[in-house]
Amino acid sequence: MTTMKATYMGGLRVECEHEDSGAKIITDAPLDNHGQGRSFSPTDLATVALPACMLTIMGIYAENIGLDIQGAQAEVVKEMAANPRRIAKMTVTMTMPPKGYSEDDKKKIERAAKTCPVHNTLKDVVEMELKFNWL
Repeated sequence: MTTMKATYMGGLRVECEHEDSGAKIITDAPLDNHGQGRSFSPTDLATVALPACMLTIMGIYAENIGLDIQGAQAEVVKEMAANPRRIAKMTVTMTMPPKGYSEDDKKKIERAAKTCPVHNTLKDVVEMELKFNWL
């Protein structure tokens, strides 16, 4: 079990702290929702958690079978919906480094990405699209 704390700082900013490590993140409301957009919004964090989780699970899988995915990058685009305001769609584009992966390795890495806990948590409530670019 992991415990985190969130403290409202005023001005639509919240400081979030990871209790075990002491790491902190400050969120800000987005420009289109009364904020100043000076940092990640809460929905930005929810969105970027998806590719961060996917890359982590891909890294674990790759290490277990002796592959190197260092340098893999992800871009995620968030689309919002209204009434109620929510994340409607996340589009993740993975760009994999040119490391001579076999077709079988590519399929396994792509499959591993879809097993991450964030994907498993959100897949039934948020539309998701995942693309891979193999260099």
